[in-house]
Amino acid sequence: MTGPPGAESVTLDLLKKKMAEFAKERNWEQFHSPRNLLLALVGEVGELSEIFQWKGEVPKGLPGWKEEEKVHLGEELSDVLLYLVQLSDICGIDLGKAALRKVELNAIKYPVSKQQSQNTNNNTLKS
Repeated sequence: MTGPPGAESVTLDLLKKKMAEFAKERNWEQFHSPRNLLLALVGEVGELSEIFQWKGEVPKGLPGWKEEEKVHLGEELSDVLLYLVQLSDICGIDLGKAALRKVELNAIKYPVSKQQSQNTNNNTLKS
């Protein structure tokens, strides 16, 4: 479920640009307040959750899933990503930079040596 062969790499900036153009062409910008985009995002997360609701634990790689189930999952994941990109754009947040900063903060908060010690002691993993 990748893009067309030879397609360019997809960046957050490209998605932001595409979504801004999409909304502008339809005159939807007037509806894209932070609140409205957040509520739309929450709705899409709910739709994403429905896919997994009755499946129990699902192993990595989704073995046993039909291709149409994977396509549907990709569509719902995309909806969540696109609303998140729009929300960050409307709020003036550089999502890529914010995400990298968060990874760095998490590395400080959860150092490798501390996690390895905890995993050995109680076989749990924090995220």
